[in-house]
Amino acid sequence: MIRIKKKAFTPLLLLLLGVNQISLGQNYNDITLEQSSKIINIALEKAKQLNVLVNIAIVDKGANLKAFKRMDGSYLGSIDVAIKKAKTARYFNTSTRDLGKLTQPGGVIYNIEHSNRGLITFPGGVPLKDKNGDIIGAIGISGGTIDEDENIAYFAAKFLLK
Repeated sequence: MIRIKKKAFTPLLLLLLGVNQISLGQNYNDITLEQSSKIINIALEKAKQLNVLVNIAIVDKGANLKAFKRMDGSYLGSIDVAIKKAKTARYFNTSTRDLGKLTQPGGVIYNIEHSNRGLITFPGGVPLKDKNGDIIGAIGISGGTIDEDENIAYFAAKFLLK
C-alpha cells in the first residue's frame, strides 16, 4: 500500500484540478496590495492638505485588514475606529454615514453597532469599488472631524474609478 503524505497530496490535487496555489491567497476581484498602498498615499496627501492627522485603514473584500497607516501625532484611539469604519462599510456595502442614519434610536437597525465585535456607524468609512462597480474592499479614516474623515475617504476611493 502506498501512503501519500497530506502535505504532498494537496499541491498535486490542486494541480490536477487546475487550481494554482497563488490564486488561493487572493479572492477574485479583491483589492490588491498595490491598490491599497496607492489609496493610502492619496488619503495621506488629502489629510495633509486639510491639515488633519488621521489613521487610514483599508480592508479587502472579506473585511480583513489589508493596509494601515497612522500619521505621526494622530490619536491612538482612532486606530481602532478607522479599522472598524472600514469593516463596517464593507460588511454592509454602504457608507458609515448612510448606515448611521438607520442605527439611531427608533431606526430599523438600532443598536446594530454592538454586533460583529463592534461597528462604527458615523461618517468616515466607505466601500471601495473598481471600474466595474464591484465592491473590492473599504476604507476607514479616523482622526479628524467626521466630515474631514469622510471627505478624505471619498477622495481616496475615487482612485479606483480612474
